[in-house]
Amino acid sequence: MSSATVADVNLPLANEMKVLRVILDRHLTFKKHVSAVARSRNYHIRHLLTTQPAQTLACSLILSRLDYCNAVLHGIPCGNIQKLQRVQNSAARIVLQAPRRSQTKPLLHQLHWLPVQHQITYKLVVLAYKVRTTSTPAYLSRHIRLRDSVRTLHSAKTTRLSEPFANTAFAKRAFRCSASATWNSLPKTARAYN
Repeated sequence: MSSATVADVNLPLANEMKVLRVILDRHLTFKKHVSAVARSRNYHIRHLLTTQPAQTLACSLILSRLDYCNAVLHGIPCGNIQKLQRVQNSAARIVLQAPRRSQTKPLLHQLHWLPVQHQITYKLVVLAYKVRTTSTPAYLSRHIRLRDSVRTLHSAKTTRLSEPFANTAFAKRAFRCSASATWNSLPKTARAYN
């Protein structure tokens, strides 16, 4: 299908669209967006800086691009997450002037950087928490509901969110499903905010 008719007007369908610097494709795989973020890394001045300014610069120029709108990346194909992780790993090696083949887990730990998948999960949980406690933004708060408990159980002391039914992996990526499922996967102590 190359076009859609709306109010007797034929509108062409695009394969991709850029909204707020995020490139959306038809199937929401975010492949072009991930590639654009990966291409944007250039580290030509590292030899001129000490570690602290290099880390600040990397956070400002690279990690901010990885973190921008990353809650929408929840559930994208693993290959795209790995591509973003390679960008972060490369930045960590450059900031700490580590060899190209060095293990990155200790480097990320030393820099206090969460891996990309964990950043996405963290952003989604923080957004769910904000929506649940402040009811803002309103367009998201109507999608988050507390799970109703018929009986008084020991687990009722911790807040669980209602997980709407979704029968496809694509539908499970929607905020109303992914935020609730991610929130409920947290340990009880993390969910007990009331």
